[in-house]
Amino acid sequence: MVLLRDILTDVPLVRLSRTADVPVDEITADSRQVKPGTLFFAIRGLHADGHQFISQAVDNGAVAVVCEDMPPQPSPHITYVQVSDSALACGLMASHFYGDPSQHMQVVGVTGTNGKTTVVTLLYQLFSRLGFRAGLISTVQNIIVDKPEPATHTTPDAIQLHRLLARMHQQKCTHVFMEASSHAIHQKRIAGVHYTGGIFTNITHDHLDYHKTFENYLKAKKSFFDQLPASAFALTNIDDRNGMVMVQNTPARIVTYALRKKADFKARIIENHLTGLQLEIDQQLVHSRLIGAFNAYNLLAAYAAARLLGQEKQETLRVLSDLKGAEGRFDYLISPNQHIIAIVDYAHTPDALKNVLQTILGFKQSTQRIITVVGCGGDRDRSKRPEMALIAAHFSDQVIFTSDNPRSEDPQAIIEEMKNGLSATMLAKTLSIVDRKEAIRTACMLAQPNDIVLIAGKGHEKYQEIKGVKYPFDDREVVKEMFALLGK
Repeated sequence: MVLLRDILTDVPLVRLSRTADVPVDEITADSRQVKPGTLFFAIRGLHADGHQFISQAVDNGAVAVVCEDMPPQPSPHITYVQVSDSALACGLMASHFYGDPSQHMQVVGVTGTNGKTTVVTLLYQLFSRLGFRAGLISTVQNIIVDKPEPATHTTPDAIQLHRLLARMHQQKCTHVFMEASSHAIHQKRIAGVHYTGGIFTNITHDHLDYHKTFENYLKAKKSFFDQLPASAFALTNIDDRNGMVMVQNTPARIVTYALRKKADFKARIIENHLTGLQLEIDQQLVHSRLIGAFNAYNLLAAYAAARLLGQEKQETLRVLSDLKGAEGRFDYLISPNQHIIAIVDYAHTPDALKNVLQTILGFKQSTQRIITVVGCGGDRDRSKRPEMALIAAHFSDQVIFTSDNPRSEDPQAIIEEMKNGLSATMLAKTLSIVDRKEAIRTACMLAQPNDIVLIAGKGHEKYQEIKGVKYPFDDREVVKEMFALLGK
């Protein structure tokens, strides 16, 4: 229990209806979770406005309400905290409610279109191997020291986030590595987090269903760096054309990394094979089990961040060379009889798909064919659908368009949108199979000995979301099943 007064520190107030000396036992932005002693945040969201549920929260026993607009008939028995931005206030107050846990740990946030999950996973693995108690907040999973928990969002909501950080602090974590999605940044879900550093990976076409324009998407990412404290570092990839744009207004110390340009931290690819990468990082030869130029950037970002966090060069590189990437990122298996290579990857943006296919082209033999199975998510950015299809058709010998997570949309309609704009020549090497399991079976059936099958879009996900229901589905397990069924 804390006093409302104690968690109002640094929160910009419009007005306070009555005393702030109110005991608060719990905090929530869901009126259904309110019970006596709870502080309720009325937040305007995408699908609902919390202000509509203030009376329900009061009826359920709320002792105080944080809101932007006062209700027409406020209760005289509770305290209303009127603010200009409820979402911002929620993050700041949640941090104070849980004892400002991020102030007691070194928290590094990673943002960008691609690479976030791999970079935070590498950093978590690296610092764990170096003997630190570390926490991970990612798309795939959250981990407190060595105990994994399922993740429901790339970045949790503000209350869940600070509660999770508090649990990490209680478990004596010294470092936390977390993804910061554009949605979370824009919705103030990371408000109140004290960052030791921020990392920018890259920015390409994504989430325009939410942000509407690329400029808005870029601004959302950039605002993460604008809000870093002067004590933090802002590590940016300057090979990306927007790398310096991201940090142009940050108060933090700007540090750069690159493969092509002159930078504070530099790497060079020497070899790139299915067995891994041979790199020169900071004038030191390093072998990694990770594959592809995009992973060279991820490895370099993790190395640079570790050095900025005070770690020694040789030991950092030694441990880094033995790490594996995040689940569902260029995950591959080879069939036992015909040695067909199946690659499962989360690539769900045009740039990510292009990166994976170009990586495959870099190590494939002239006799090997690339068969790509790909779809696009429903209720998401529709403009990237034809672009994804074009990339798949351009870099593959055979393409099978299929269902991804269609959500509320008709998967066949999504496929038709993907095919719009493909030339007759490209269409000739495509198939459309809505059933994802059947699409993977067909790809495995068409594959000849030593061919390469790429199954893109879902990666680590263990489900397929159709009409509001999540059905069990694991691309990797389906591939293994089909290899065995077909005797491949």
